[in-house]
Amino acid sequence: MTPLQYFLLTCAAAHAVLSSLTLANSDTAYPPPYGLEESSFTTTASAAVADDLVPIRREVYGGGKIVDISHRFHSEMPSWESSDGLGQFLWLPASMKNGSLANNSEMKFSVHTGTHVDAPGHMVSRYFAAGFDVDTLDLEVLNAEVMRSLNIPKGVRRVLFRTLNTDRRLMYKKEFDSSYVGFMKDGAQWLVDNTDIKLVGIDYLSAAAFVHLVPSHLVFFEGREIILVEGLKLDNVEVGIYSLHCLPLRLLGAEGSPIRCILIK
Repeated sequence: MTPLQYFLLTCAAAHAVLSSLTLANSDTAYPPPYGLEESSFTTTASAAVADDLVPIRREVYGGGKIVDISHRFHSEMPSWESSDGLGQFLWLPASMKNGSLANNSEMKFSVHTGTHVDAPGHMVSRYFAAGFDVDTLDLEVLNAEVMRSLNIPKGVRRVLFRTLNTDRRLMYKKEFDSSYVGFMKDGAQWLVDNTDIKLVGIDYLSAAAFVHLVPSHLVFFEGREIILVEGLKLDNVEVGIYSLHCLPLRLLGAEGSPIRCILIK
């Protein structure tokens, strides 16, 4: 079985809808109830929440018409080649509880953390030096109709791949897993040569398989026409045609950016 066949078969096997996950994490950067304790992720009141104020965190809006396919940032989300997850990424140097006039947070993490987009300079040195950063990416490609299907006809320009990465819940596991499903070099080359795709979205931290990490990325990036969106949250998304909207930060000189992506039916 070729790597491409393996990738397509794993996509075909990944149609089951999984139950939602309630996250329960602790981050000492934020005192309760503003932190990432369990009450922040549920609608159940707790003793830590003052005045019965309970934040509601949603994945679906407008009666199911809008689906957020971006993963929430938290300290135990997977991080590239880390066994301990992302760790503390958010600090509160100015806190109203400590006498400051306002709460003022600071954060630090790789631009390739969580749901994110890659620019050509991520793996091609000459493109990085020439300034092909996330601020040069085509917003028309990042915001348009998207179709998820294995039988990809000519004319389809944006495809999100829901693979076994979603069934295995890899984005919910703290430890990085190098066995994730991704494109081998020949699979990436087939897609470039035989389709009109300009955006590839996938449900783990890299669109390229770990064993072909650099070669597959180079195939995607060489023509500077394909945008990679990685780390998507596709747990409860049915196969179909949607309007895709993704906006990266305008980071001058950065080869990647966290990105907020939604699907609209």
